[in-house]
Amino acid sequence: MAKGNGKQASAEASKDELLQYYRDMLLIRRFEERAGQLYGMGLIGGFCHLYIGQEAVVVGMQAALREGDQVITAYRDHGHMLAAGMTANGVMAELTGRSGGYSRGKGGSMHMFSIEKAFYGGHGIVGAQVSLGTGLAFANKYRKDGKVCLTYFGDGAANQGQVYESFNLAALWKLPVLYIVENNQYAMGTSIQRSSSETHLHKRGVSFNIPGEEVDGMDVVAVREAGKRAVERARSGEGPMLLEMKTYRYRGHSMSDPAKYRTKEEVEEQKAKRDPIDHVKKLIIDAGYASEDELKNIDREIRSIVTDSATFAQKSPEPDPSELMTDIYIEA
Repeated sequence: MAKGNGKQASAEASKDELLQYYRDMLLIRRFEERAGQLYGMGLIGGFCHLYIGQEAVVVGMQAALREGDQVITAYRDHGHMLAAGMTANGVMAELTGRSGGYSRGKGGSMHMFSIEKAFYGGHGIVGAQVSLGTGLAFANKYRKDGKVCLTYFGDGAANQGQVYESFNLAALWKLPVLYIVENNQYAMGTSIQRSSSETHLHKRGVSFNIPGEEVDGMDVVAVREAGKRAVERARSGEGPMLLEMKTYRYRGHSMSDPAKYRTKEEVEEQKAKRDPIDHVKKLIIDAGYASEDELKNIDREIRSIVTDSATFAQKSPEPDPSELMTDIYIEA
């Protein structure tokens, strides 16, 4: 089931679907731009990894799910949260360490959760979420609840040992888990060509009998279609699948990364030729679903939502010192 070069043509998508994808991707883009600004102002502490450029992956995959399906990912996670339906206000408040955030201001950028939206984190340890996502899928199978767990990781984490331990158990027990490699070409500052002997990451499951597929991660409809096939396979009891999303991040690994390991020309070429939001915009305009002015109105609405989220975050109080030792343990 492996595909060639990730250049699949877009499948059909309705007017409402494309406009919703455009809106969702634009929300992630504008949110991340504002998060970068707040970080520069000193209002976001610790690490902050922006998702700009990769929006089509989470929006397309979320369109392949049904209510109750789970998502777990690494630390470049704000886009996953918003795609899962978590509010911009709650996410931004958490980024700024305020009590109105999803983890009450105590998790920050890399560690926020929403059981209501079936979002199980953001995780700061490289590759750790792969084992946890496999565990969620094991629980789904044990409970026979029909849920599928999407487990995201990056090209850097693809070289971690615990990833392959998870692959083995998931295939052995035919767990309803979908592994999604967001291959943005660089693990921190190291290109995939320098760090991986096999750079076609969708092939990494072959020795475990896990089928893989390479997908154009800059095409939201192509992502959705690949996601639908893989999710249905997992839900029907056939076990895991590995999707390699060929994508690209425009910013550095984190806000502290000047990204001098690649040229400005490389980044500008990706923006000019492969931008996922521009791609959807073109589909919408070419089909006559909306005009340039109508799309600009959507952008204004999104910018207003993001501005409000920043205001909400800054007005939300910091956690009370009495919260220091809460939410550590749960009584079973």
